[in-house]
Amino acid sequence: MPSDHPREQDPAPSGASAEARTRHRRPVVMPEDVLDTYERDEPEGVPETGLRTARDPSDIGDVGTADRMEDGDEIGGSAHTAPGNIARSSAVMALGTIVSRVTGFVRTILLAAAIGTQLLGDAYQTAGMVPYMIYDLLIGGLLASVFVPFLVKRRKLDQDGGNRTEQRLVTLMLLALFVITVLSVLVAEWFIRIYAGEFTGAQYEVSVVMARYLVTQIFFIGASGLASAMLNARNRFGAPMWAPVLNNVVIIGILLWFMSVAGPGRTPETVTPGELMLLGLGTAMGQVLQAAVLVWALAAAGFRWRPRLDLRGSGLGEAAGAASWMMLYIVVAQLGALVSTNVATRAGTRAAELGFDSGAGITAYKFASMLFQLPYAIIAVSVITALLPRMSEHVAAGRKDQVRSDFSRGFRLSSVLIVPISVAMIVFAIPFCVMIYAQGSTTASDAAAIGRILMVFCVMLIPFTLFQLQMRVFYALGDTRTPALVSIPSEAAHAVTAIALLFVVEPQHVVVWLPVPYGLYYIVGSVVMWYLLHRKLNGMDGRRTAVTLFKLHVATVPAAVFGLAMIYAFRGLPGDLWPGLAAMLAGGVVGAVLFVVTAKFLNVTEVTSFLDLLRTRLRRR
Repeated sequence: MPSDHPREQDPAPSGASAEARTRHRRPVVMPEDVLDTYERDEPEGVPETGLRTARDPSDIGDVGTADRMEDGDEIGGSAHTAPGNIARSSAVMALGTIVSRVTGFVRTILLAAAIGTQLLGDAYQTAGMVPYMIYDLLIGGLLASVFVPFLVKRRKLDQDGGNRTEQRLVTLMLLALFVITVLSVLVAEWFIRIYAGEFTGAQYEVSVVMARYLVTQIFFIGASGLASAMLNARNRFGAPMWAPVLNNVVIIGILLWFMSVAGPGRTPETVTPGELMLLGLGTAMGQVLQAAVLVWALAAAGFRWRPRLDLRGSGLGEAAGAASWMMLYIVVAQLGALVSTNVATRAGTRAAELGFDSGAGITAYKFASMLFQLPYAIIAVSVITALLPRMSEHVAAGRKDQVRSDFSRGFRLSSVLIVPISVAMIVFAIPFCVMIYAQGSTTASDAAAIGRILMVFCVMLIPFTLFQLQMRVFYALGDTRTPALVSIPSEAAHAVTAIALLFVVEPQHVVVWLPVPYGLYYIVGSVVMWYLLHRKLNGMDGRRTAVTLFKLHVATVPAAVFGLAMIYAFRGLPGDLWPGLAAMLAGGVVGAVLFVVTAKFLNVTEVTSFLDLLRTRLRRR
């Protein structure tokens, strides 16, 4: 989910910052390099001053997308306290994100093979979401949005380097986590009733058992988040970025063990208590080891915990009180996740009762959602990380025109890669999902169902990215109130349309269309925030942004047509692997060339500038 407001470096003077960054030559092309190129190519207009912040932006953290339904938030807390060498920070975070996503991807493939996408898969997935939702709602939001920047500031201002504040915070958080974890184990059954209201029989019993195992993770999720925040405040980024990889590797091992013991095709009626224990405790063990590594790294950084609860005068209460608007945003987002989960679990149960043997519940929806967010997690997060330091400079200088340009360049740079990737994912969604998921307990029809959900999701990728970038502009302006208020009508649109699907769409098709209400949240939010930012910044560079988006989408048409032709051409190859693999290799390579050629023909300057920079760097190596 993890904050991305790097403010601890001393900003270079505005007029020299781009030149200074340009002089620092790097062997690879990073997002800040491309942003510099865009800045040089676009003439600066008349300065527009008078921009004011609602509060000190350095007091605001970032809760990521806040509506995650599993571990692995998109925007890591490491971005909040990025060191002065932002290029190195971006590279470390991008590499860590990629490795974490790759191992998480392998984990998901094995999970699909182990328990499938039908009733047993839905039981496991619903139970697995509970600890993350509870943690984010009760503690995680406060930690990311308030306590991380509070720690950073106290480390700079206090004579003891913030040591007493850290001791108090660690003591308070660990006590709260322990109490919440114990209570969650006791009331695990009620969580299943809340998130999966139509689970019955063996599926309900399995969900409750799994929930009792998995909510024990709450303590260790919180310990991991706290240790990561404290490491980030010390400019120690390695462990927080790489510890989740260990978690994934452990779960991969557990899933392989489960498949060797249970074999494919397990159902809620046939899975044994021992196999449930292996899945539940094994999954929790991954989180335990992740927390252990982070605590060890924190100790290696010099921190020694000495419990203290003398909270009077510590400032923690005041910091928590300042988080009211951020907490409202988190509550609304978690209500949205609750709605989506209930709709998906009810649809899956009803489809199974009607005799449909393809997964049509929360598992298929989550597997598609994970693939949908990959481009944003890798591309847009890196752009945001590079964008926010310069945006912070311009906000501090009160420059409306430069903040407006920062946003425009960041969104257009993200779109240069996200638009063609989203179109490619739409074209190849079904063969790709069949290729990777159709094994073990997941049939080819189950995998194809995931692909259809993914196709609808990918249509929403640009609105999703636009919303996230606009929200960071508000955070850079010190404004948490506006995103919180905007989330209310956005969530109303999502909730109404999602619930309506249960009444107007056949159960087996509900999760295929569930990404539409999900995307509607971001469409409504983006429209409202665009209007508000347009007024605050005297415009949003909308014409140039719209022209770029239009040209980028037009440039994908030849590649998309060629990709469809390859799917048709290779459909006769044997098995589930070779048709999709051959189509994606041929369609991907030739399609990429077609996209670039078409973009250059259409004079998409964002693409040509990127290619010119890449060509220059390759010549220097």
